[in-house]
Amino acid sequence: MSTVLDFEKPILEIQRKIEELKRMSLESGMDLDKDIEILEHEAADFKKELYENLNPAQKMQIARHPERPKFLDYVDMMCTDFVELHGDRVGTDDRAIVGGLAKIDGRPVMIIGTMKGKSTKENLEYNFGMPQPEGYRKALRLFYHANKFNIPIVTIIDTPGAYPGISAEKHAQGAAIAYNLKEMQKLRVPVIAVISGEGCSGGALGLAVANKVYLLEHAYYTVISPEGCASILWRDASKNLEAATALKITAPDLMKFNIIDGMIKEPTGGAHTNYELMAMELKNTIISALNELEGMSGEELRNQRYDKYRAMGAFIG
Repeated sequence: MSTVLDFEKPILEIQRKIEELKRMSLESGMDLDKDIEILEHEAADFKKELYENLNPAQKMQIARHPERPKFLDYVDMMCTDFVELHGDRVGTDDRAIVGGLAKIDGRPVMIIGTMKGKSTKENLEYNFGMPQPEGYRKALRLFYHANKFNIPIVTIIDTPGAYPGISAEKHAQGAAIAYNLKEMQKLRVPVIAVISGEGCSGGALGLAVANKVYLLEHAYYTVISPEGCASILWRDASKNLEAATALKITAPDLMKFNIIDGMIKEPTGGAHTNYELMAMELKNTIISALNELEGMSGEELRNQRYDKYRAMGAFIG
């Protein structure tokens, strides 16, 4: 059964009434088509209005929906000829980051993303989408490979953040992310990043220094998770909903601050309600961005990326 979020329960109630009327009509032979049609219109109008006016906290809940498409779902639906490349060449293959060579609309790309699971077993395999330092080093190896052979890079990011455990700190988590930021800036190929769900802290930014950065409509991108922010500011993680609003984590605000280049529309109800439509929207956005960037030289791509990040934010004198 699909997971129903708290704010979606009124929709579920209307749908139950519709199903009940259909059952009564079938069992009694009564003509209830008009009543059913009215309720179906009400449900559609209510759902459309609801999802067009979500607050940041509600968007955050959708971004974390357990049935939301994962990185390999997008690869399966958007790409052909995907060949996964494993390991950081030091002895570890962090499954929280998956990547490899593929074709999108016949065009070769290096596609890399953070990976979450759809079950407890899978989430343990992928460490709930929280990469270790070895994952960022694997991604960096693939960036270098793409740069050497002049292959565009696409990253798809959905992570609550880099793994915060002791083992990650022992293996230089902060240094691994920082090195990725520096080296991604120097790449001489087009880099496109998409935040498809959660985009938290340096864990997301370690894959997102790009010429074009996009956010799915109900995804979010933030310097710190709302729970982490609430714990610091109010010493109460339960105030995460207030923090989500204060952090300006959704696409409209991020576009105002020049953090992202655009928003990718999701199906009504969220990406998890229609995988194929969501993948098609994502694919079209990536192809459009590649078309825009393909005429630029390596030096132009590097300079554009540098200027983009220098221009972010606002300063008050």
